[in-house]
Amino acid sequence: MASDVPMTPELEQIDGEIHDIFRALQNGFQKMDKIKDSNRQAKQLEDLTGKMKECKRLIKEFDRIFKDDESNNPPEINKQLNDRKQFMIKELNSYVTLRKTYQSSLGNNNKRVELFDMGAGSSEPAAEDNIQMASAMTNQQLIDAGRNQMDQTDQAIERSKMVVAQTVETGTQTAQALSQQTEQMKRIGNELDSVHFSLKKASQLVKEIGRQVATDKCIMAFLFLIVIGVIAVIVVKIVNPHNKDIPDIPGLAPPAQSYQINNRRLLWAEAF
Repeated sequence: MASDVPMTPELEQIDGEIHDIFRALQNGFQKMDKIKDSNRQAKQLEDLTGKMKECKRLIKEFDRIFKDDESNNPPEINKQLNDRKQFMIKELNSYVTLRKTYQSSLGNNNKRVELFDMGAGSSEPAAEDNIQMASAMTNQQLIDAGRNQMDQTDQAIERSKMVVAQTVETGTQTAQALSQQTEQMKRIGNELDSVHFSLKKASQLVKEIGRQVATDKCIMAFLFLIVIGVIAVIVVKIVNPHNKDIPDIPGLAPPAQSYQINNRRLLWAEAF
């Protein structure tokens, strides 16, 4: 039954897929009455069961999208979509009831088919071969086949245990490696703290050296000024020896007195 309810493109696609599955289920159950062989009926019923599971998944997806968009739709549209969902659920339940009816009529033959089921990935010819094989076996052969399946299951369990043990061992080794790396990171952190402390002490030492250098520069500048002052006094004393404002420098005789002594010596020599 096609729906005239306004839907988003995604809901329309899901609704169309569900409609196709319902049509396939209707045709499939009609064929069940025409199939006389119980094994073929079991295979047909298995295919129909797979379609019903897919239909159930699509209805859940339809309901999820409907609830996500419910706040954006008018109340009338939400009611129509909800009615459409309820119709699909009711239709699916009717096919589920029909499947149970056919399944109960198959009885033990269906159980034998399930014993040799290859799963959803098996091909149709292989499944029919297994059905024929199960029908031709005696009860003892079926028991042996069941025991063989149990042995294979036990072996698979043992392999799973080995994988779990290997996983646990790998996890233990990983935990040990992480513990060692954690200790190494702690040591690196302590070393970084020591380096930071050393850098701090070095910075303080550089500041002290800078202050000492600044003090030495001030002393040198003061001494330089003193030397300049002394040189200036000497120059002024030589240029202007009669300047009484400038005292005589100890150890340096005035130039004027030396000149007078030389004049006296010359007069004395001329007299004789």
